[in-house]
Amino acid sequence: MGNIREEIKKRILILDGAMGTMLQQYDFSEEDFRGERFKDYPTSLQGNNDLLTLTQPEAIAEIHKKYFQAGADIIETNTFSGTTIAMADYDMEDLVYELNYESAKIAKRVAEEFTKENPEKPRFVAGSIGPTNRTASMSPDVNDPGFRAVSFDELRIAYKLQVEALLDGGVDVLLVETVFDTLNAKAALFAIEEVKEERKLDVPIMLSGTITDASGRTLSGQTAEAFLISVSHIPLLSVGFNCALGANLLQPHLEAIASKTDFAISAHPNAGLPNAFGEYDESAEEMADQIEEYLKKDLINIIGGCCGTTPEHISAIVELSAKYSPRKINADVL
Repeated sequence: MGNIREEIKKRILILDGAMGTMLQQYDFSEEDFRGERFKDYPTSLQGNNDLLTLTQPEAIAEIHKKYFQAGADIIETNTFSGTTIAMADYDMEDLVYELNYESAKIAKRVAEEFTKENPEKPRFVAGSIGPTNRTASMSPDVNDPGFRAVSFDELRIAYKLQVEALLDGGVDVLLVETVFDTLNAKAALFAIEEVKEERKLDVPIMLSGTITDASGRTLSGQTAEAFLISVSHIPLLSVGFNCALGANLLQPHLEAIASKTDFAISAHPNAGLPNAFGEYDESAEEMADQIEEYLKKDLINIIGGCCGTTPEHISAIVELSAKYSPRKINADVL
């Protein structure tokens, strides 16, 4: 198996596109989400995409294959909501280890198949670690600004379980993504460092924040540069942004950090902004045209897609990226 720290020096690495967008095309019913195992489960399960790893594993593997066929170097596990905190919505906290472990196993199996076919292009699996549905640095109650729905320690414990399961399942990289609250991300990073120390491991970490609107700040109020500074004490493979914005709107925030860090820079923007129906209309060509600006300005080491992106989008990005060199990074940091 190749080494991602070596590969990232050679070329721009391509991350996959959206898992949710692809799953929507299957139009799974409540019964499909439940499968045989959970057919009598007391809560509604439709919408719990992470559960499909256990009830529709063939579909998850098929989506991974499609992204690799499109030319992706890195696929993400189907574990965006794979913490006890997020799974509490479905009363499925007890399944968290299994969900992450099995998701990693499926992705790794597919990655190994593709690497075997073409050892010159090793494929990698990133363990997707989402932000949870709670925020540690803000109150959800406007009448009680001091209230917190979750503590740093609760987040750390939840993330640690997820990280251990992903590593046991064989992921190559850990991706802490869609960070809207840097305190949540710090809990995840703290948990990862704990596991690394306990297991004497040096697993690469990707960190990706999300700029939530035109203010150019994360939900917890940080600018792109402030976000970078507040996480730079952790040894990261890459730092960057994903979700919330289309490629063109994300560009100034990538510019803000690219000149100020030795880490690799990653981006996986949405296919534009959602329309009135919450759907994404930007074609693969339109998105690739915008991403070409990143490449011309030497901003990027890892590029992929978030909401609304499909293998077609990734394929267009692959074709484009092959014409450009990756942004120079400090080898000492890797």
